Amino acid sequence: MIKVNGIHKSYGNLHVLKGVDLEIGKAEIVSIVGKSGAGKTTLLHILGTLDQADKGELLFDGENISKYNTKQLAAFRNKKIGFVFQFHHLLPEFTALENVCIPAYIQKTPQGKAEKRAKELLDYLGLADRISHKPTELSGGEQQRVAVARALMNQPAIVFADEPSGNLDSVSSQELHQLLFDLRRDFQQTFVIVTHNETLATMSDRTLVMNDGIIVST
Repeated sequence: MIKVNGIHKSYGNLHVLKGVDLEIGKAEIVSIVGKSGAGKTTLLHILGTLDQADKGELLFDGENISKYNTKQLAAFRNKKIGFVFQFHHLLPEFTALENVCIPAYIQKTPQGKAEKRAKELLDYLGLADRISHKPTELSGGEQQRVAVARALMNQPAIVFADEPSGNLDSVSSQELHQLLFDLRRDFQQTFVIVTHNETLATMSDRTLVMNDGIIVST
């Protein structure tokens, strides 16, 4: 599904990525691990088109999207990619249902269709009775599940997650980890996850170890 060739990225004089080659297949769950500063999040942002490489190719289903302009990338990202971050980034003034619907509204999906999809996702994630609650009325684990539902709203080909359980207690972390594998089982969902959580890394199909801007072990 995704193939990157010779990805380099620098910020000023700091050479963060030093020639990364990588392939991700459909329905894989791949974890990226390594010490802080190894380049994990930078790589994730480039894979997710949130940032652009200085050099190298990013291919998605064989198409070189590294040549897309800003508008094309935004449309591609909204249609094909979902994101889950350590901090859920839910909008506090909106309910769980409204937060989940946002990606669909950006895609100009009719409200009725968007809400139907959002309710189905929230029900699947065990939040059917929380759809009218705002983020402050939800537990940390519930907030992160709402964020997962939002990431899945437009039926993305792949979900990128950056420390998705890093801000959760151990029980909520285990529940979230199991949820990711349930989504792969039930929907053939592909995940690429940056994590320091050894349990999650061990559960994954593959664990990529980064060190000093390159992948040193797969």
